[in-house]
Amino acid sequence: MSVQTSPYQWTTVPTEFISADGISFAYREYGQQNGGTPIIFLNHLAAVLDNWDPRIMDGIAKTHHVVAFDNRGVGASTGKVAESIEQMADDAITFIKAKGFDKVDLFGFSMGGMISQEIALKKPSLVRKMVISGTGPAGAEGIAKVNKVADRDLIRGLLTRQAPKVFLFFTRTDNGKRAAKAFIKRINERTENLDKAIAISAYRAQLKALKKWGNKKPVDLSIIKHPTLVANGEYDRMVPTLNTHDLAKRLPNSQLIIYPDTGHGGIFQYHKDFVKQTLNFLAKQ
Repeated sequence: MSVQTSPYQWTTVPTEFISADGISFAYREYGQQNGGTPIIFLNHLAAVLDNWDPRIMDGIAKTHHVVAFDNRGVGASTGKVAESIEQMADDAITFIKAKGFDKVDLFGFSMGGMISQEIALKKPSLVRKMVISGTGPAGAEGIAKVNKVADRDLIRGLLTRQAPKVFLFFTRTDNGKRAAKAFIKRINERTENLDKAIAISAYRAQLKALKKWGNKKPVDLSIIKHPTLVANGEYDRMVPTLNTHDLAKRLPNSQLIIYPDTGHGGIFQYHKDFVKQTLNFLAKQ
C-alpha cells in the first residue's frame, strides 16, 4: 500500500469545508493518509483551528492522519452554537460521519476531552482510542465554575496586554512564564488564511454548556472500555488536576501522565514528551 503524505504543515494546511445537517463545518486535514485510523481533534473553550499548537499537530501528523474542525457556530463553521456538551458530541459525530470515517481516534483538550467522553458513551463503536488532556468527568469539582476563572484571567490579559492563555494555561513560575511565551509565539506562526475568531456570543454559549455539564450528575465511566491516555499539568486551575486523577481511575483502560510545574496547558509546555507519549500510545496494539 502506498503512503499518501501531506505536503503541508499545520501553519500552511488549507481550511476546507464540508456540509452536513445544514451546517458548513470548517476543518483542516493533513498527515499520512494510508488507511490508518484518522485522529479527530476536539478543541477547548473559545478556541478555533488556529489555537492548536503546531508542534503537537505536526508531530502527530508525521505518522498519522490528522483532522481538526470547528464545531458549529465556532470560527468559520456555520450554525447556532450547541447549548450542551452532549450536543457538541452529536455535532462531532455528524462531522465524522460526513467525512466518511467509520472508526476514529479522538484527541480532546479541555472541553474537547469532555466532548470525547460523550462521543465514546454515545457511539462506542465509532472510537478506537482516546487521548484527552486538561479535562475531567461530568459533575467534577470546579468545572461549573470555569466561567469565573476564565473571565478573571481574560481581564488580567486585557490589563497586562497579554493573551489570557498565559494565565489560564501556565504557572507563574519562571518555567511557566517561559513556556507561555513560547506557546503564544507558536500559535501565532500561521499568518495567512486564518480562521475566524470566536464570537463573544459563542464563547458565552460555551460557558453555559460547561456550567451545565459541570452540574451534571456523574455518569458510570466504567462502560468506556477504549484505551485512553489521560494527561494534565499538576497545577491546573481551570479543570482542577484532582479531576484528572479521578477520571483516570474511573476509565478502566487508561494510563495517566501528570506534568510537573505546569497548569492546564501542560501538554503544550511539555509538547516534545507529550507527542512521543501519544505516538507510543497510539501505536500499541
